[in-house]
Amino acid sequence: MDVLNIPAERGKSWYLALMAPNVKGPQYAWLDPSRIYCNQQSLKDCVEDLVQPFQNDAIDIVAGIDAMGFVLGAAIAYHLGKGFLTIRKEGHSCVETISKNYYNYTGQKKLLEMRTDVVRKGLRVLLVDQWIETGGTMEAAIALIEEQGGTIAGIATICIEDSEGGKRIKEKYKCATCVPDHVQPQFNNKYLETFKAFETKIPVVQNKSE
Repeated sequence: MDVLNIPAERGKSWYLALMAPNVKGPQYAWLDPSRIYCNQQSLKDCVEDLVQPFQNDAIDIVAGIDAMGFVLGAAIAYHLGKGFLTIRKEGHSCVETISKNYYNYTGQKKLLEMRTDVVRKGLRVLLVDQWIETGGTMEAAIALIEEQGGTIAGIATICIEDSEGGKRIKEKYKCATCVPDHVQPQFNNKYLETFKAFETKIPVVQNKSE
């Protein structure tokens, strides 16, 4: 699908077909969701799908996780008329922060940081990231907010894979994703039927990392 084309008929989560497969090997994520953001209609529809479950919920602020969570998080904050809090990777904040270690989808140990002058007891936070694979990054961000007394009002992300960490998050928090139930198995298997449209142009390298 042409990344800038807007189909005349757009079904539920039509924009998921825009996502491109990984062609660079297992050190990268297994697909590229950011292709969704290049199309003005797909970005709009993606944001509207993610905020729909929270329309009647009390939300004080939106927080996004470095780096791609900044794209969706800021768009969602603007849509809801809320402020936006960045949760940064190690070494990027010049103010006082608290930090939390985590393991990312490649199994590498990382550190998340959050400024200390925003989240307080009872603040209701909608937490946004682009994707949840193993859940390590999201669980670290949750811990940062809750340890400061904040409340997770919900979690919004394009996909939550049915990993052990993904299941824990879905069981404990209200979550919004863009993936219909009938295609969730494709996401869990890390190969989408829509990738076939790319295979005539580029080889697909499947990432087997957990």
